[in-house]
Amino acid sequence: MSNALHPALLPAGLTDLLPPDAEHEAASVAAMMAVFASHGYERVKPPLLEFEDSLLAGAGAAMGDQVFRVMDPDTRRMLGLRADMTPQVARIAATRLAHTPRPLRLSYAGQCLRLLAQAPAPDRQVAQAGIELIGVDSPAADAETVLVAAEALAAVGLTQVSMDLTLPALAPMLIDGVADRNALAHALDRKDAAAVRNLAGPLAPLLGALLDVAGPASDALTALAMLHLPPAAAALCDRLRAVVHAIAAQAPALRLTLDPIEFRGFGYHTGVCVTVYAPQSRQPLGQGGAYLSGAEPATGITLYPDAVLRAAKPGPGCTRVFVPAGTPQAAAAALRREGFATIAALGNHDPAHLRCTHIIRDGRAVPLATSPGEPPWPT
Repeated sequence: MSNALHPALLPAGLTDLLPPDAEHEAASVAAMMAVFASHGYERVKPPLLEFEDSLLAGAGAAMGDQVFRVMDPDTRRMLGLRADMTPQVARIAATRLAHTPRPLRLSYAGQCLRLLAQAPAPDRQVAQAGIELIGVDSPAADAETVLVAAEALAAVGLTQVSMDLTLPALAPMLIDGVADRNALAHALDRKDAAAVRNLAGPLAPLLGALLDVAGPASDALTALAMLHLPPAAAALCDRLRAVVHAIAAQAPALRLTLDPIEFRGFGYHTGVCVTVYAPQSRQPLGQGGAYLSGAEPATGITLYPDAVLRAAKPGPGCTRVFVPAGTPQAAAAALRREGFATIAALGNHDPAHLRCTHIIRDGRAVPLATSPGEPPWPT
């Protein structure tokens, strides 16, 4: 019995992206990056591999359990394959661009690889396209990244997105010192109100009320204002309120929800964070929030083109035009300049089998078999 794997079999969480999806994803990334650039975000391109020490420094430490490691045959030092691009951009800002005037606006797009898939997404190879705003700490900065992300998604046809704002530092701050802290954190993560009541002791009323706060931003802010929070926690909630107002002032139709007790994420976020959802998608379209880039305040958001591709309606793509043998090259080149894809005849092939819908005749693209009985291409 042969143990050879089928040549199409890939490791779990890794897939081939085939036509036309690969083209649609590339077009989506290009459209989103164009929006980022229009707001002054300049593109950087970090390497896929870095020395493990630098890759896992600072914000990157939170991704340590997701990094593939390999030995560099040149230096004999350990290398890591990036699991997330934000820590790399933070490194670039702190080193290569340390003397560039702030605020620093950077964008990026590329592939990341993770040891394990993160539910509900099944992928271990994750495409990312995002922005980082480094060197300023204000509600306006937090709002800007959310608004730019919403515009980028609208550019690929996703206009009904929802921005779920969270405070991942709030729950750990409130339950610090609780005897069974890990069990309580797990109960909060699962939104298990009964377990929270049993484990939280004197904090049970406050934590239970915070669990009930989650919902549309206007209602959640009203409920949040009625709670008596410790000063540091109250300051976090005040920042959240200011960010919501800043977003709503510029995009009143953008759907905002709040879940202040939610603390799942990458682990390096420190302030207001956001997760992007679409009605037709079970997995997030993006995530981001405030963090420290070295010693500098920063905020950003990462969109996931794979999830965006699944949620967005694919574009029509290029019209494929069959080019019979002997057609002048200038005629085919003219059609390509008009946005057509020209498919040259390399034998006696049926244009329809090549997925062509048009044929070039007299320098023009005309539909195949334009009249009954007409041959699909010159014989």
